[in-house]
Amino acid sequence: MNEIIFLVEEADEGGYTARALAESIFTAADDLDGIRQNVRDAVECHFDDGTGPKIIRLHFVRDEVISA
Repeated sequence: MNEIIFLVEEADEGGYTARALAESIFTAADDLDGIRQNVRDAVECHFDDGTGPKIIRLHFVRDEVISA
């Protein structure tokens, strides 16, 4: 595997959640630095040595509401 993509969203209760698109990996953190570290840790734990991705891509999704 060369790359894994995570969908990162702001959590309703604060902080961030990250969910992998192609694997069953989920993590959360209070801030952006924390989510980056938790994603790295979760990927490392999920894959056996040498079988994990070389690149972790974080795709940030943010909803914004404006008046019409």
